[in-house]
Amino acid sequence: MEWFTAPEYWLSRVVIQRGLAVLYFVAFTGAAHQFRALIGEHGLLPVPRFTARVPFSQAPSLFHWRYSDRLFASVAWGGAALSAAVAAGAADMVPLWAAMLMWTALWLLYLSVVNVGQTWYAFGWESLLLEAGFLAVFLGNDDTGPPVLVLWLMRWLLFRVEFGAGLIKMRGDACWRDLTCLDYHHETQPMPGPLSWFFHRLPRPVHRVETAANHFAQLVVPIALFTPQPVASIAAAIVIVTQLWLVLSGNFAWLNWLTIVLAVSAFDGSLLAAPPARAAAPAPGWYEGLVLAATALVVVLSWWPARNLVSRGQMMNVSFNRLHLVNSYGAFGSVNRVRMEVVVEGTDAAEPGPGAVWKEYGFKGKPTDPRRLPRQFAPFHLRLDWLMWFAAISSSYAWPWFLPFVGKLLDNDPATLRLLRGNPFPQAPPTHVRARLYQYRFTDWRTLRSTGAWWDRTLVRDFLPPVDRDSLGRHG
Repeated sequence: MEWFTAPEYWLSRVVIQRGLAVLYFVAFTGAAHQFRALIGEHGLLPVPRFTARVPFSQAPSLFHWRYSDRLFASVAWGGAALSAAVAAGAADMVPLWAAMLMWTALWLLYLSVVNVGQTWYAFGWESLLLEAGFLAVFLGNDDTGPPVLVLWLMRWLLFRVEFGAGLIKMRGDACWRDLTCLDYHHETQPMPGPLSWFFHRLPRPVHRVETAANHFAQLVVPIALFTPQPVASIAAAIVIVTQLWLVLSGNFAWLNWLTIVLAVSAFDGSLLAAPPARAAAPAPGWYEGLVLAATALVVVLSWWPARNLVSRGQMMNVSFNRLHLVNSYGAFGSVNRVRMEVVVEGTDAAEPGPGAVWKEYGFKGKPTDPRRLPRQFAPFHLRLDWLMWFAAISSSYAWPWFLPFVGKLLDNDPATLRLLRGNPFPQAPPTHVRARLYQYRFTDWRTLRSTGAWWDRTLVRDFLPPVDRDSLGRHG
């Protein structure tokens, strides 16, 4: 079938595949470094406990057959090694069928991780990585030209990411409609970056322009992704620029970078480089059949997210099947006006009375020390730090994992402490741990210059009163 491939998109395919493989590498290495404390055999939400109550049919994962920390580490590091090889071009050095098996292995391994990750993996970018990874299975390699249908499916995915995010905003918080949301967002977003303070301090008229530009980029530009070239390439370029703006202003794991990778599917690579002199061979019949079958599957599964897009009760970041294929996306339908943070402290005093000296546990990403400049971690995902942001919004949401987290601190658990910036009790565990809720605000220019503090904070109330090992269970 002559129409089946688009050789002029060869460079676009290279960028998509290399970029997606790098993001798989980030995801797998992040899982390898954090799983023992979060979902390991002795973690906060252990996988064996989850698989004992949730059947394979509801959460397909190889860990339903067997789980051990050693096996999980093997899956995570094996996925990291395979994704690094693909990022280096290994999939173009093997036959087409072998390349497809490589991408299939990456998708299946990460699906196994996400489906047992529970709350720690309940983020839209997990489904987005899996959906994009599934499409990459059918994107081919140097043995054939890029398949037109898969490139269009990637545009359809990008459309749902951007247009869904735009609709959820317009249907949600009124501040998106009156263009005031960015007066608050840079300060109250889950994990600010090193430039977020400066973005927050931009003049309010600039925030209005930011918000209006966001609406244009998410509600108008995505439609142009389906128009002829060069308009589609221009639309893709606008998406990339707006996503880079978001990269500079905050930490959203690999969401922005993956959106950039998907935008390349609408970019005509021949505008930058001519196709290679050696023409790719015609696509084999078995490959064409698989691409057609995958396209038909995506079209059928698109009914649910398409219906969700036009629904007044639009849901964001929802998977309609256990395989995380063809999902709905969106973020920040509402924006917090104030920033709350849970600050966790410990003491080695025998009694937590007035004379006890309390020391704070520092987190790698989330604000704690007011004088510490927020760091840039994206595309790496600090899962505990993100969940602490949700804990400050809803203590009931956090209770299943927060109380076990406090218990780990009372034990000086090494795996848990590795998720933190440091251990204020290196010699012996604390006798008591407490948590307090603070309101955080970005300081102004004068305060920053005179004190070096990026944040000003005010105590609101206790989040968890002082507990020791004996009393912790009574708060469950």
